[in-house]
Amino acid sequence: MRHPVSRLRTSVLTVGLALAAASALVPSGSAGAADQYQWAALGDSYTAGGFVGEPQPALGEASRDGCDRTSGAYPGLVERELEEFPPGKYVQLANVSCGNATIADIAEAKQVPISPVQPPVEGWSAVDTQIKRAKLSKETDIVTIGVGGNSLPFGGMLLKCLQLGAIPGETCQEYYTNPPEGEENITDKLARVQDEYVQMLARVHEAAPNAKVITVGYPAVLPQEGNTCNRPALSELGSIKHADVDWLRENALKPLNNTIQQVTSFFGDRYVDVYSSSVGHDACQPAEEKWVEGICGDAADYWPAKLPGTILNCGLINKRVTLVHPNADGHANTAAHVERAIRIALLDR
Repeated sequence: MRHPVSRLRTSVLTVGLALAAASALVPSGSAGAADQYQWAALGDSYTAGGFVGEPQPALGEASRDGCDRTSGAYPGLVERELEEFPPGKYVQLANVSCGNATIADIAEAKQVPISPVQPPVEGWSAVDTQIKRAKLSKETDIVTIGVGGNSLPFGGMLLKCLQLGAIPGETCQEYYTNPPEGEENITDKLARVQDEYVQMLARVHEAAPNAKVITVGYPAVLPQEGNTCNRPALSELGSIKHADVDWLRENALKPLNNTIQQVTSFFGDRYVDVYSSSVGHDACQPAEEKWVEGICGDAADYWPAKLPGTILNCGLINKRVTLVHPNADGHANTAAHVERAIRIALLDR
C-alpha cells in the first residue's frame, strides 16, 4: 500500500507540471513579469521544525537566533520541491518561523526565543515581529502562516493535563471548564484567539497587500479515542487521563483549527487542513505509524533530553523532549498539502 503522503505528492506534482506548462505559454516580456516569486513562511515550532533535520542557521554560527528552524521542517521541504519543479519562476523563501511564537509575535510583539539548544550565556536576544523579519511588502507573492497553538496555549494545557493526570480525582476538563481565579476557561481562550487571529491577518494583508495568504492548521496530534493511549508511557501522552485526551481533542484542538479556518475564510484566504490526513498518525500510535512524537520521542542528538525547569527527563527512556510535535513524516505530510496550496495560489498570479 502506498504511503498517503506519496499519493498526495503525486497529486501535487501533477499540479506543478500543469503550472509549468501554463507558464510556458506566457510571453517572456509580459508587463509586470518578475524574475521570481517571493514566499514568506511565518509560524511557530510546528512550522520551524525544532528537532527535525539540521539546524538553520547551523550550530555554532553567529547568526543563530534561538528560533530552532530546521532543514527537515515543511518550509524547507516545499522549497526544495518548488526548486526541482518550479511553478514557472524561481520561488524565493524567507522562513522566519520561530519556536514558541504566539499570534502576537507575527505582527505586534518582539519575541524572546527560548531554544534550549546552546543558548548564549546572556540568553537569546529578542527578535522582531515576523512580518518585519520577512520584509513583507507589495512585492510578496505568498505568505504561509502556521500559528495559534501557543496563544491558546495548547502546549501549556497539555502540560497541565499531564500534571493533573497524576492526581486521582483531578481532571483538566474540570480545570479549564471551571478554572481557578486568574485562569481563562476554554471558551474565553478560544474567543481571545479568534480576536487575535483577526487582528494578525489584517496586519499581514496590510503589510503584503498583493500576497496570497495561506494559513496552516494543526495535525491530529491526539488519537480519535483516548483509551488507545498507553498510560503512563512518556513516549505517548504520559499520565494524561484518557477522558482528558478526548476532552482536549474535542474542546481545544479541533476548535482551534476551526477558529483558524473560519477567520481565514472571513478574509477570503486559503486554509490548509492537515488534521484530516493525519488522523491515525497521532502521538499514541506505534513508532512506525506516528507522525507526531509523544511527550518524549525520537529527535536529533542536539535536542535535549531534559525539559529545563521541570523534572521531566526523557533520557531515562533513551528519548528526547519532543512535547507532541511533528516528526519527519508529519512535516512531509504538511509539506505536501502546503506545496499544493502554494501552486494553486500561484495560478492566479
